[in-house]
Amino acid sequence: MNFIQPSIDPVIFSISFLEVRWYSLAYIFGLLIGLYMMKRLNNLIRDNLISNSLIDSFFIWAVFGIIIGGRIGYVFFYQTNSVIENPIFIFEIWKGGMSFHGGLIGIIVSMILFSKVYKIKFYYLSDLVSTVAPLGLFLGRITNFINTELIGRPTEFYISVVYPSIDNIPRHPSQLYEAVFEGLLLFVILNFYFFKTKDLNNYGFISGLFLSLYSIFRFFIEFLREPDSQIGLYFNFISMGQILSIPMFIFGTYLIFYYAKKRKN
Repeated sequence: MNFIQPSIDPVIFSISFLEVRWYSLAYIFGLLIGLYMMKRLNNLIRDNLISNSLIDSFFIWAVFGIIIGGRIGYVFFYQTNSVIENPIFIFEIWKGGMSFHGGLIGIIVSMILFSKVYKIKFYYLSDLVSTVAPLGLFLGRITNFINTELIGRPTEFYISVVYPSIDNIPRHPSQLYEAVFEGLLLFVILNFYFFKTKDLNNYGFISGLFLSLYSIFRFFIEFLREPDSQIGLYFNFISMGQILSIPMFIFGTYLIFYYAKKRKN
């Protein structure tokens, strides 16, 4: 059963030189929904360690961390040659290009600095962020599908998608796989553990769960996704996204076992 990708213009509307795109809208809504949910979850914790006004203050730190980290990560992880040939490329944001792993590093740096400035527990904040982050990932992957980017590999699987603007080859809808696993499923799992452990002062466990599960989902779905054309596969087997997911998994697993052991003690 082949589905035809709907023909949706990546640009919602434009006024003169200003274009409003689905991708930018996904970022905006993802951040605003995340802010709202972080405050709601924070209110549910009996001994919460941060005020909602501080969460509001963190919002701008998160925005800069995600955007700056996402852009720097993209150009250095995926466009190294372009940066070497033209260092100004890093600032050419209008040409597109953001990296999840770069955005992750960016927001971790933001959380570390914010925690030190306002003297709050880092892992309390990171658990709140981790619990709501999958919703933003879900929106991002849906817009990847709309934009016909990060497409899947050819397949004979009975459920596939055809991108008329690229070719007529049935492909894995890898963006939708990621939206379901890295977005919806991860959101359900993390929220289940949040409500199960929210009053146990076991901060860091959910952050570890986010890192490890995301990296697992990303690693295996990458096998169904076309490798980035500019760098291809390393050793004809593994992609840059998979390589970057390995340290995520290792550190996430460490946090899970560390805080699980701490909880027992």
